[in-house]
Amino acid sequence: MDNKKYFVHESSYIDEPCEIGEGTKIWHFSHIMKDSKIGRNCNIGQNVVISPGVTIGNNVKIQNNVSVYTGVICEDDVFLGPSCVFTNVINPRSFIERKDEYKQTIVKKGASIGANATIVCGNNIGRYAFVGAGAVVTKDVPDYALVVGNPARVIGYICECGNRLIEDNNEYRCSICNKEYKKENDNLVPKE
Repeated sequence: MDNKKYFVHESSYIDEPCEIGEGTKIWHFSHIMKDSKIGRNCNIGQNVVISPGVTIGNNVKIQNNVSVYTGVICEDDVFLGPSCVFTNVINPRSFIERKDEYKQTIVKKGASIGANATIVCGNNIGRYAFVGAGAVVTKDVPDYALVVGNPARVIGYICECGNRLIEDNNEYRCSICNKEYKKENDNLVPKE
């Protein structure tokens, strides 16, 4: 372990085989299960479980008490807030094994999921979207969307820098970094 290019706290477990990128830090009481892939420069907080076959991109931050279950893919630059929840079976029963029914959930590049949010399996989180704390996601979240509530609903849009966008006639602008966006086929996209 001394020649590894990543850090693992002595209280954590790493099952083999798995891939862990250079510069990644895995903190107290976490468990990285076999066949998972974690990119470069990730920060895996305390008491995190990464289940078999999960893919985590580069520069991903996973806060304390998060379980990332089989079927979840996190692209680069994703933020998973403390105690956010993923599921992977739509109709679980303790007495029926449904491992062949896992549904995939993709958290796309740059998206953030707030503390205690729940992502129901089979629903994807768009690029740079922001899921508010405690929200319950029951359908796909569009790129750049800000969603809150139970069930989660779109209440606005977020810039790549993380600030809420100001809307004017289907054009959107960030008051902090001045980046501009427009609606194109009901999707928000950066202006060229």
